[in-house]
Amino acid sequence: MHRSCGERKMELKGRIISKGVAEGEALITTQPISFYGGVDPNTSEIIEKGHELQGKKVKEKILVFPNGKGSTVGSYTLYRMKKKGTAPAGIINSDCETVVAVGAIISEIPCVDKIDISKIKTGDLVRLENDVVKIKK
Repeated sequence: MHRSCGERKMELKGRIISKGVAEGEALITTQPISFYGGVDPNTSEIIEKGHELQGKKVKEKILVFPNGKGSTVGSYTLYRMKKKGTAPAGIINSDCETVVAVGAIISEIPCVDKIDISKIKTGDLVRLENDVVKIKK
């Protein structure tokens, strides 16, 4: 980790789930996300009751969460969001499971896992390049 003038930079290496490059503001949760029923595909808003990101929008964010949950329809919900322009720019997981992996791949959303997500904070500028996550505060 490098520090100068209060800026912190970090690089983390993970496992590629869906290749690509994405950059944006990080939106972090320590809770799993269900794209089917937990995210409104029309607005990109997290609508799951009681979720720590309830009311936040994932559109164009680098969405950072431990893993997905819920129905396999979540893969197609992510694909629908990509087609509507409401999808996250990229996805970072601790452990990506099948629903999120398939959704990211068919939607061509850069996705990486095996990342220590506790190193990323909401609001950080994050660049995802295949298996490398670059964090700039």
